Amino acid sequence: MSARRPWLCLGLLLASAALMTVGVAATIDTPGRLSGAGAAGWSLIAFVVPVAAFSIVGGLISLRRPRNTIGWLLAAIGLLFSIVVACSSLSAWGLTTKALPQAVAEWVSVGSNAWVVGLGLIGTQLPLRLPDGRLPASRWRWYSRASIGLIAVSLVGMSAQPGRVEDIPGTSSPVHAQWAEPLAGAFLLVIVSFVGALAALVIRYRRAGSHDRVQLRWVAFGGVLFLAVYVVTLPLASILGLSERSSGAGAITMTSQAAFGALPVAIGYAVLRHRLYDIDVVLNRTLVYGSLTATLAATYFGAVLLLQLVLSTVTSGNGLAVAASTLAVAALFRPARSRIQASVDRRFFRRKYDAVRTLEAFGARLRDELDLDALHAELRAVVAGTMQPAHVSLWLREPSP
Repeated sequence: MSARRPWLCLGLLLASAALMTVGVAATIDTPGRLSGAGAAGWSLIAFVVPVAAFSIVGGLISLRRPRNTIGWLLAAIGLLFSIVVACSSLSAWGLTTKALPQAVAEWVSVGSNAWVVGLGLIGTQLPLRLPDGRLPASRWRWYSRASIGLIAVSLVGMSAQPGRVEDIPGTSSPVHAQWAEPLAGAFLLVIVSFVGALAALVIRYRRAGSHDRVQLRWVAFGGVLFLAVYVVTLPLASILGLSERSSGAGAITMTSQAAFGALPVAIGYAVLRHRLYDIDVVLNRTLVYGSLTATLAATYFGAVLLLQLVLSTVTSGNGLAVAASTLAVAALFRPARSRIQASVDRRFFRRKYDAVRTLEAFGARLRDELDLDALHAELRAVVAGTMQPAHVSLWLREPSP
């Protein structure tokens, strides 16, 4: 590794940290920016979590794997989103407090359009180059260059859009250009190009070796975890009837934004860890304990409400209902976990489920089997069916005289 690369990596980390510090400080100092958990300032502060994850993970990969482009991509994405946080917060602070001239604050807000480049890199360049930083094949080079060109065109179009700056009355975009407004439509093509990049990732997975497949499954786990949290929290505020500026809606938004950090963390673990923990075990435990938590929570709250209605005529307090519901949930934990585990294995991990059933049946037959040749054939069949080895042989030691 050349002498400049560690300094470049540390420079990206320090720049991202400085920009995020400026953004958070400006948000805190802006009047009304943090008035209520649903305010825009809290949403911006929550976005610091995934930005820090991208920057830190990218820096670690760049230091330990300097030839892997993934680290530099993550660090660049973290820097871009740090620019978004800093520029948006600083512009709102300058326009609200009049600490900056209006023209200067409006020009500072132009940097917040860097989210177009950051999101474009996440959707195109990361899938194209995971996990080793190289393209799947040389023919994908044109696709990578075309997507970068679309991102650049989209950035020009988005920056040239008219409108108020940070939704503050009396302001307007300083770079509004009518001729460039239609270029913003190129961002739809950038979104479409995400599909091609994901297709390249699927093709790479099908052709990859066992280690690369485990790496890609870890990356997919991080992405699916973020998408699951985002899809669940997106309609949650409207379902619960919460207003946009309420504390509950703000907490939901902050949770979904913080969950975005799961993607870079999963990428960092997949790239940096030589001996990867079996992702199938993680998925199994996630499905089991996630379903178990939802089941026990629904049972608890349902039992509390039901017992309160039943016992309302006996006592005005709800302590008995809570105690009874807690005991019921505690008693339900072990049988519910066993049933959910069996259901998850049967539905999503069929090979493991079939192997366990086969071994149980073999153990039952083993107690009654006396013929050594039949036992030999049965054991070979069970091992071949459960372990699926390339070759099976059985060695029996001669009995001692």
